[in-house]
Amino acid sequence: MAHFLANTTVQYVCACGLLNPITKLFFCRHCLALRCDFCLCHEVDSHFCYNCVENIPSSEAKLKKYKCNSCFDCPTCQHTLSARATTVTVPRKPEEEAKEEGGKASTVITRKMYYLACLACRWTSRDVGIPDQTVATGSWPESEYGNATRFALLMEHFQAVVLRDKQERQDYLRRKAPKQHKYPSLTDRTGLTVSMIRRQMGWSDKTPPKAKPIDVNPSEATEDVDELPDSLFTEPVNLRDLTTIKQRLSQPAAQPVTVRNLFPQHKSLSIKRSLRCRQCEHNVIKPEYNPSSIKYRIQLFAAHHVPDIRIICLPEKLQGGVKTLLQMKFCNPTVHDMTVTLKELPASEEVAFVEEMKKVTVSSSPLSRQLSLTEEPRVVNQSTTAQIEIPDESFILPHRDDSAEFDEDTLLPQEDPKFVVWRRANRACIELNIEPHDNLAPGTEIIVGFTLQYSYVNTVQVPEKKDPQTHNLTARVFINCGKLSA
Repeated sequence: MAHFLANTTVQYVCACGLLNPITKLFFCRHCLALRCDFCLCHEVDSHFCYNCVENIPSSEAKLKKYKCNSCFDCPTCQHTLSARATTVTVPRKPEEEAKEEGGKASTVITRKMYYLACLACRWTSRDVGIPDQTVATGSWPESEYGNATRFALLMEHFQAVVLRDKQERQDYLRRKAPKQHKYPSLTDRTGLTVSMIRRQMGWSDKTPPKAKPIDVNPSEATEDVDELPDSLFTEPVNLRDLTTIKQRLSQPAAQPVTVRNLFPQHKSLSIKRSLRCRQCEHNVIKPEYNPSSIKYRIQLFAAHHVPDIRIICLPEKLQGGVKTLLQMKFCNPTVHDMTVTLKELPASEEVAFVEEMKKVTVSSSPLSRQLSLTEEPRVVNQSTTAQIEIPDESFILPHRDDSAEFDEDTLLPQEDPKFVVWRRANRACIELNIEPHDNLAPGTEIIVGFTLQYSYVNTVQVPEKKDPQTHNLTARVFINCGKLSA
């Protein structure tokens, strides 16, 4: 990563062969490999509303169509609606009249009423004729649609069809399954079945009846189309009264044409999801269950385990066949010292490596899992357009120490290689030569790549070994140095 606004300058290759910045990668401590979104299995942990911070169970959220029951979105600008209070004078009912001492009776009373208002575009529920409610969290009236009954019948019909297919599939698999022995139970020897015995005893049959779909009248196409109104051709069009495409698609059931038919919509629920490695089935990301918490129980981001590479200085002019200097900063995010070595990219052995990784992935997956869930490795779709001089020596990155940020600059150790320019705490700056290819056209992006080898101390406890194990891991890195000068 070069900086936060251009995070695609430095990209890493994950285990499946895709290029991503380090901010979008994860690290599996059990597989000791980089993972991206396609290498992980996404699981929904909980549903909640980020406005009222209410945690809703999954079964209840499904019945509510994954909508919050008490929060609404503005139909005009999609901002959150707020409940506003106002006082209304209403006549008092005859049974509620109370006589005062002087004989006079108050005929009117003041009540507090609530309505929905948008603080961004000033839209209110009074604009579409929704009556005010006596409580702020009252049951606001829902807009009725003409095809709601039709869709409900279709949903009930297809749910019964899916249930019937599932029952038939289970019956077919039960008949196809081989029996363990000739007489699995005593009732088979006597010629009686379980269902017959239950009927003789007066019990209900154990096997549930098969679902029968309800009959739904099929839709019929018609050639009779209503004619356009005359006002469409005679009166001028006021664009302020017409809805936009975004406003219509936010209400797909009605799709109103005019602004006066826009009704507030229930706010969609948000989810908290956990990410699981597809190969070893261990959690990589596990958030807190509390919807108001932003912390994680498990957070294995790659930026916390893999050296972070950033560009400090890029050459001003890149010309083919001319060597220029490239300065990069390496940062150690772990609490252990790290030895970093730069190597050449694998060229001819990459295809054989991918095929070998496919065999390892298939053989390591458990039998109970579907092989389609495992992301297969692929060849990296990125080629280099410049040559980088790889140093022969390695350099050490000290461990991360927060108190070292306030220390004064120290002199470089004598054992540092020549390509190390400066050091500060757990960071080190190196300077390498790059040379673009001669046969490139002006404006071509200059891409350099190398293999980053680093030592990683795995703190996961292994039953056979009590001490933390040190591994030498590798990651392929591609850097975009800019465009070739004319």
